[in-house]
Amino acid sequence: MTIAESRPPISPGEPAPDFTLPAVDGEETVSLADYRGRSPVFLALLIGLWCPFCRRQIAQMGATDRKLKTLGVESLGIVATPPENARLYFKFRPTRVRLAADPELATHRAYGLPKPAPTQELMQQFASVRINPTGELPEPLPIPEVAAAIGKFDGYTTNETDQADLQRQWPQLKGQFLIDRDGIVRWAYIECATEGLAGIGKSPSEEEILAAARALPRG
Repeated sequence: MTIAESRPPISPGEPAPDFTLPAVDGEETVSLADYRGRSPVFLALLIGLWCPFCRRQIAQMGATDRKLKTLGVESLGIVATPPENARLYFKFRPTRVRLAADPELATHRAYGLPKPAPTQELMQQFASVRINPTGELPEPLPIPEVAAAIGKFDGYTTNETDQADLQRQWPQLKGQFLIDRDGIVRWAYIECATEGLAGIGKSPSEEEILAAARALPRG
C-alpha cells in the first residue's frame, strides 16, 4: 500500500497540532486551544458523512462520551464535510458529541494521517480484502460490499455534497487521539496501521479508549 503523506502520524509524546474550525452545532469556532489547561480531549479525525464507518464511529463516540466525562475527558469529532452539510445530517440524527467541520482535511494532514495512493494494486486490494469491522454482517465481505450493506442498514442516501467529498477525500484514513490538558498526545490509533486494509472501518473498543483515558496524567 503506497502512502502519500506530508509527515508521519503524530505519536504519543508529541504536541498535538492546534486547529480552529467551524463548529457543527453553532456559528462559533472550535479550537484545540479551547481545552488547553482545562481538560484532556478524546479527538477523532473522521472523513465525510459518505463514509458509513465514520457514521458508526460518531455513534460510538456518543455512547462513550458520558463515560469519558466521568474521567474528566471531553470528546471532539472532526468531520470532513462543509458545516452546512454536517448541520443538516445532525439535525435529523442528533449527537451529544461536540463536532467541528474540516472539509479540506487540513487537520488530517497536520496529524499525519495517511492517504494511500489510489494505485491499481490498491483498487485490487479494496475489491478482494474481506472485512466485518462492526460485526454487523454474518461474514466478512469485500470492502465496497460492506460499505454498501452498512449504508443500506442506515437507510442513508448520499447527496451531491457527499459525492464531492468522496471524490476529493478517498482513500483518506482516519485516526483517534487522546490529548492531555497540556496539549500532549498520550495515545493514538491510526486506521490500518497494523492490519493494512483489513483494518478499514475498525475502531478501538470502548474499553480500550477508557483504559487509555484512565492512564492519562493527572493534575
